[in-house]
Amino acid sequence: MSSYFLIVCAYLLGSISVGLLLAKMKGTDPRAVGSGNIGATNVMRAAGKTTGALTLVGDALKGFLPVAVAFFIGESKLIVAAVGLAAFLGHLFPIFLKFKGGKGVATALGVYLGLNPFAVLIAVIIFVFVLLKWRFVSLGSLIGVAVMPFLLYVLNAPGQYIYLVLIIGTLIFIKHKDNIRRLITGTESRIGDLKKRG
Repeated sequence: MSSYFLIVCAYLLGSISVGLLLAKMKGTDPRAVGSGNIGATNVMRAAGKTTGALTLVGDALKGFLPVAVAFFIGESKLIVAAVGLAAFLGHLFPIFLKFKGGKGVATALGVYLGLNPFAVLIAVIIFVFVLLKWRFVSLGSLIGVAVMPFLLYVLNAPGQYIYLVLIIGTLIFIKHKDNIRRLITGTESRIGDLKKRG
């Protein structure tokens, strides 16, 4: 399989809006609810917890599967990283939705799982702790994303993967600029306030 073909396929897979498809099957559009985001948290607001959970799994698989395939067929570390980035960019800038996608946390989670499951386990524990203590999904996600480069460095991951998570993390922070502003001003929605904007 050509490396370029694999990268293109990863982008196209990432471009599939799992949340939007599932929500529309329930008769609703997450783009018209809450934050208007097509990710799991807002899909949960629009179509319920089960649909939100399925969106989380689907978006994560979009990141995990291309990376897993790249590993399986023996691609170089650089190509594995490029495939992971392509899948992530597909979610952020999907060709099927005029390049208006989600914020990328779940798809990044899938990419990270493909790179280093142990680092993801530590990051998820940190996320859960932040979520239970402060009840901000966005804050937990951002802190989890922020620690990933350090975790990979400590675990002696290849440099290509560390650069990849730095790029992904930067894009996630940019996509969460409104959440960051609301966290600073104290107006961000907590996990128990699913009817509010988030």
